[in-house]
Amino acid sequence: MSRVYVTSEVGALRSVLIHSPGRELQAVTPDTRIQYLYDDIIDVQFARREHTRLGNVLRRFGEVHEVRDLLRDVLDRPDAREFLIARTHDRLHSDRVERMLADMSSEELATLLIEGGQEEGGPIARCLNAGGYSLPPAPNLFFTRDIGVVIGEHVVIGSMRHSARWSEEMLTKALFRFHPALEHADFLYDGSAERRLNYTLEGGDVHPLRSDLLLVGYSSRSSAPALDHLCDLVFERTAITDVIVVVLPGEPIAIHLDMIFTQVDRDMAVAYPPHFFGPGRLAVLHRRRGADTVHEAENLFSALRSVDYPLEPVWCGGPHRAIQDREQWGSACNLVAVRPGVALAYQRNLATLAEFELQGFVVTDAATFLEREGEPADGERTIITFEGAELVRGGGGPRCMTMPLRRDDP
Repeated sequence: MSRVYVTSEVGALRSVLIHSPGRELQAVTPDTRIQYLYDDIIDVQFARREHTRLGNVLRRFGEVHEVRDLLRDVLDRPDAREFLIARTHDRLHSDRVERMLADMSSEELATLLIEGGQEEGGPIARCLNAGGYSLPPAPNLFFTRDIGVVIGEHVVIGSMRHSARWSEEMLTKALFRFHPALEHADFLYDGSAERRLNYTLEGGDVHPLRSDLLLVGYSSRSSAPALDHLCDLVFERTAITDVIVVVLPGEPIAIHLDMIFTQVDRDMAVAYPPHFFGPGRLAVLHRRRGADTVHEAENLFSALRSVDYPLEPVWCGGPHRAIQDREQWGSACNLVAVRPGVALAYQRNLATLAEFELQGFVVTDAATFLEREGEPADGERTIITFEGAELVRGGGGPRCMTMPLRRDDP
């Protein structure tokens, strides 16, 4: 029986995969931040503190798996160790690195694969204090949603747009291939094996809404050929009959669909207004199983109504454009639901939180929530907030940092 099962964005969360950021973030410097896809550098200590609060809230709702823990487990298996070392060698073409990895304990190897290994430079490099990595770190690994998505009982491994994230594909593939806690029906799409340059797909653009309905974003990170291929696969091997496509503008503020839209309840989603309402709204396409064409919808919300999935919007940033822009940049649209109507958000986005309160949500901070017993009462819409001043510098929010493995049907 598959241990993974996700058919929605809001069903009660039963298990989730996260990664607590660590020393791999120290590789991001003013000189390397562009290479590692960062707009700013992050204080590791504060980021870990913020992420720990996120993990503690998640544990009140379901089982939380840590990438590092699962990776240590699979590295105790000779076949998994051989797989990871071989994939690393295929990428780096270094016999020295391969021999180094083979001699390590599971703990040491897991640490090295995540945090990277600095190489000892020669005389010139030492004189210039110009060190480098023999095995690159994975400073984006705490954005676990980018790398993988569960659709029904199937797993999608992302094919990452930027080469700085190749090791994340490899590590995630190993976890789903070898760890018994992540047993699944099959790999629906394996981005770790994708070598075509125009086939890129990232999890921030893939939103399972219903067992027969998928929402995706065409973005700078997820290409049209990959989205068509994903449609073909889900139509053939899952119950999905309809795919709605939001054509993103290719701007830094909208690298993924979940930076401008996420669902938080059965009938409600938070959205960045300029991209969904008015003359600047984004194009939205609808592809159906069995059809070899797509048709364009008036907007996302009308497209969803056409497949009997009406959602009401909560406006990111409220009614004022400047605040909308500021809070969208601060990941105000990037929430993760832990059950219908209960979601986690950064506490910094006050105007968006005020919009939730206008819609009947109770807004409570994580510290207060964790001090009391139990979960919100059935039917009580709640936003649980936590500090994210450092985490947000990485360019993502709670949805980016969580890969749901199992949810109840909503």
